[in-house]
Amino acid sequence: MLPGIRGLRLEVTEVRAKFKYDDHKPVEHRAAVAGRLTERGQGLDVATARQQRRRLDRIGPWKP
Repeated sequence: MLPGIRGLRLEVTEVRAKFKYDDHKPVEHRAAVAGRLTERGQGLDVATARQQRRRLDRIGPWKP
C-alpha cells in the first residue's frame, strides 16, 4: 500500500480574512483586545484597533 501514498506541498501566496469584532463580548474585553493589537502592531493591527475603539466610542457605556 505504500506506493499509493502521495504527498503534496503547497505554497501560500495570499491570505484573505476578516476580523470579527465580538460585539457580544464585554466592553472591557474588547478594549483590552484593541490595546494588545496596538502593542503588537503587525499588519493591520493598529487600523483594526482604531476601528474597534471607534465602535466602542459609538456605543458608549452600553453593556449587553
